[in-house]
Amino acid sequence: MQIKSKLPRVGTTIFTVMSGLANQVGAINLSQGFPNFNPSDRLQQLVYEHMQRGDNQYSPMPGLLPLRERIAEKMERAYGRPLDPDTEITITAGGTQAIFCAIAAFVHPGDEVILIEPCYDSYRPSVETVGGTAVPYALSAPDYRIDWAAVGRLVTPRTRMLCINTPNNPTGTLLREADMLAISRLLKNTDILVMSDEVYEHLIFDSEPHASALRYPELYERSLCIYSFGKTYHNTGWKTGYCIAPPELTREFRKVHQFNVFSANHPMQAAFADFMADPAKYLGLPEFYQRKRDVFQQAMANTRFRAVPCSGTYFQLYDYSRISAEPDLDFCKRLTTEFGVAAIPVSSFFSNGRDDKVVRFCFAKTEDMLERAGELLARV
Repeated sequence: MQIKSKLPRVGTTIFTVMSGLANQVGAINLSQGFPNFNPSDRLQQLVYEHMQRGDNQYSPMPGLLPLRERIAEKMERAYGRPLDPDTEITITAGGTQAIFCAIAAFVHPGDEVILIEPCYDSYRPSVETVGGTAVPYALSAPDYRIDWAAVGRLVTPRTRMLCINTPNNPTGTLLREADMLAISRLLKNTDILVMSDEVYEHLIFDSEPHASALRYPELYERSLCIYSFGKTYHNTGWKTGYCIAPPELTREFRKVHQFNVFSANHPMQAAFADFMADPAKYLGLPEFYQRKRDVFQQAMANTRFRAVPCSGTYFQLYDYSRISAEPDLDFCKRLTTEFGVAAIPVSSFFSNGRDDKVVRFCFAKTEDMLERAGELLARV
């Protein structure tokens, strides 16, 4: 039987490869982006209570209304954007599912989607699965600054979507107000949509604000904004997120969502609705993760790695060019097997595999683990 792959260049993700290698050799896993600590005891208890009450069957396709109402309250408080929970908010099975549905709902065969690279590795396969063409705009280390005029030169009559991510995985950089206004000007009088990946919205450091697409009316009218409870509440395995978009975009998004997963995890949704009554549960995250960033940077101060500035997410990039000329994948594998710390090669976030001799570490870990990783990496 002959099978024609829709994704002929895609194999096992680098996250699976590096986590598997870390598990195999017993290394500290700073590769895949997940915390090594549990979510709130109270949040776990709420899930159990809702399971005991019988909240174990399908939730409504758009998500539980009480949760959508909580999200609307939060977004108006945080970004000044009033939202209709019925027509602008959809609960999803994690951020990645929301990203796929946002792309699949609007990208047709032959359409072009501009990707700002390095970027989360699900964007390109999502575009290609539905017959679109990914058009990358590559950033350069160490500042990863975007020239919006250069991005504009990539726009053609076939451009259907621009994918942005702030704070950015893997670079830890932010889009600021000037960037969002530049995007608005660039796309004005076009039919180009924006997929705004904002899953790290609360992981921003040094008192910087989050420049959400929700803050900018002309930008929001063409945007699908993606968020993640897993990133906010330390439970990536619960796979619960949401998409916010204007009603006309939400209608199309839900057409794909309902046949993709139909609805998201019911008891988790019910627990989040209760838990979000206290905004302090997420408003303290910048300080929480900034301390972890600073602990890790201090632990790495005695190594030969050079830190790339990190303004958000729970990822820290390091340049290893004065240590080795090895390809970054080989270097990461050697770090794991010989020195006991797993990282991710940043080349895996570029369509062309561009290798700037930069690797990504995840610092969403306990501080003792971060300090021990620094001790091990000082031997490199």
